[in-house]
Amino acid sequence: MEDLLSGLMSLDFTLMLVRFVICLLVNWLIVDKLYYKKSKRRDFYFTFIIIGVAIFFIVFFMIFVLEDMKGKTGIGVGIGMFGIFSIMRYRTDAMPVREMTYLFVVLCLSVVNALASTMPLVELLVTNLIIIIVVWFFEHLLKVVPCKLIQYDRLELVKPDRREELIEDIRERTGLDVITVEVGGIDMLRDMAVVKVYYKSQNRDVSNSVNTKVKVKDTEYVEFNS
Repeated sequence: MEDLLSGLMSLDFTLMLVRFVICLLVNWLIVDKLYYKKSKRRDFYFTFIIIGVAIFFIVFFMIFVLEDMKGKTGIGVGIGMFGIFSIMRYRTDAMPVREMTYLFVVLCLSVVNALASTMPLVELLVTNLIIIIVVWFFEHLLKVVPCKLIQYDRLELVKPDRREELIEDIRERTGLDVITVEVGGIDMLRDMAVVKVYYKSQNRDVSNSVNTKVKVKDTEYVEFNS
């Protein structure tokens, strides 16, 4: 029976499955309980989990299946690691800093768990636990203030000495509980300025796909209308 099992599944692969379960559980805890709880971004939820799973198996097979290449394995692994972290640039739209950080954490955890073949299971669990604690601590320590970019049409109020009037006007016209504003580019030809508005949110509207847009591209109408 043991010979049959060993023929169907190697010991390395069995140990890999244990590390994969740990990796998947840790990534799920970070994405579901820490990231998604605030952002409610289902698109990034899907991306983080699936990329974590894919990276784990890529690294595992790159290390253990290509062992017969011996010296070439080190070069291949180095190139593979470069490619793995380069996928953080695969997107066409800019990814918010918070989402980029979580993507980096998921990638690192997947690589660490896939490479930890000689690390005792307890040490691997402690390593993952440390990362979870650090992410949890700073998520609760730092309060993320939601913000929006708006195109503002009253240039006379963007002067520094009329900042309170500017805030009050934005409050009245948008209904947002504005905390502070930052004035960006000013277009004298069209009598408008780009203003970044920081506000208090009751529904945890910390981050979404349109908060920082002031103009929708033609190619994006399909996305918004779907």
